[in-house]
Amino acid sequence: MPKPVDAPEVTPRDLTVDSDLVRTLATLLAETGLSEIEYAVGERRIRVARSPVVAAAPAPAAPPPAAAANGAAPAADQSLATHPGAVKAPMVGTVYLSPQPEAAPFAKLGDVIAAGQPLLIIEAMKVMNQIRAPRAGRLSQILVEDGAPVEYGEVVMVLE
Repeated sequence: MPKPVDAPEVTPRDLTVDSDLVRTLATLLAETGLSEIEYAVGERRIRVARSPVVAAAPAPAAPPPAAAANGAAPAADQSLATHPGAVKAPMVGTVYLSPQPEAAPFAKLGDVIAAGQPLLIIEAMKVMNQIRAPRAGRLSQILVEDGAPVEYGEVVMVLE
C-alpha cells in the first residue's frame, strides 16, 4: 500500500527511548513535587508525568495504632489539637526523634523539657528542620514514630 505523500518518514531511531533520560526526569519529578515535565531537543520531545491522584471522597480515618514500644501514644485525639502544650508540626515532612540514626532521642516520655529545647527534626525537601519546645513542661505524649510522615498542623508531642 502506498504511503500518503504528506506523512513524515519515521525511522527506527525516532522511536528509540533514552531510558536514562526518562529515569533522570522521573527523579526530578519526585524531588521537585511536579506532576509532569517535558524535555525537548529539536523535534524530539519526552514528557514524563505522574498519574493524578483522584479521590472521590475522603477516606475514613484509620483506627489509632496501639502504643509503640518507644511510648508513642495513639494519634488522632481531637482534644489534643487545642491542648495548650500541644507541639504541632509546622510543615509537611518526615519526623526524626533523634539527631542521628543511632543516637539517643532528643527527648523521652516523662523528661522535663525547657522552652526552646530541641524535640525532634522534620525533614522537608531534603532540609533537616529542628523543632524546638514552644514552652517548658514535662513530655507527656509522643504521638509520632521515628521516620513517620507528618502533615502541617499535626500534633506530634504534648507537654504538660
